[in-house]
Amino acid sequence: MNIKVEVDAGVCGFQTCVRATSEGGQNVVFDVASGCEKIRGLAGALQANGPVGAFQEISPDGPSVVMSAVRERLKGCCAGCAVPAGVFKAMQVSAGLALAKDISIRMTQE
Repeated sequence: MNIKVEVDAGVCGFQTCVRATSEGGQNVVFDVASGCEKIRGLAGALQANGPVGAFQEISPDGPSVVMSAVRERLKGCCAGCAVPAGVFKAMQVSAGLALAKDISIRMTQE
């Protein structure tokens, strides 16, 4: 399954487009385009790792390739960046482990 996720990261102004593809519902390949240099570094790390095993990624017992790459590549970046959640959700949906439903975070100052 092919999935496209668009993330507006917020106040930084960077837009990111994540494309995730899984042919057999298990291994996922990412194509990430972003105006953010750090997210482009994350994209390179994900592509260098090759296909990501979706079942391994959702396992509570195993290491996560996606989250390890996020921790390594987004050092010094905003800890609340929404892009990693978009990458992870794209992986789940492309592998058939979640339904394709929009997610959102809304901010209201009170």
